[in-house]
Amino acid sequence: MNKYHVKKGDKVKVISGNFKGEEATVITILTKNDRAVLDISGAGKLGKRTIKKSKANPNGGLVDRAVSVHVSNVAKVADDKKAE
Repeated sequence: MNKYHVKKGDKVKVISGNFKGEEATVITILTKNDRAVLDISGAGKLGKRTIKKSKANPNGGLVDRAVSVHVSNVAKVADDKKAE
């Protein structure tokens, strides 16, 4: 099992990729793919996913979802509470 520099609940900044410069919170770590699932809801940029028509979504279309990036593309942001 790999050891990662970030964990669930950490505040991180994306340093590379489509979401470069965004700050987010880690929702979970996907260990098989070495990816971190991020909640970037405050930034206004979310991943989109196309869904088929169903009873729950009669029109189908695009829905917002959390994004995942490789763990090497995120850097931990220092907490203000720890600095005090």
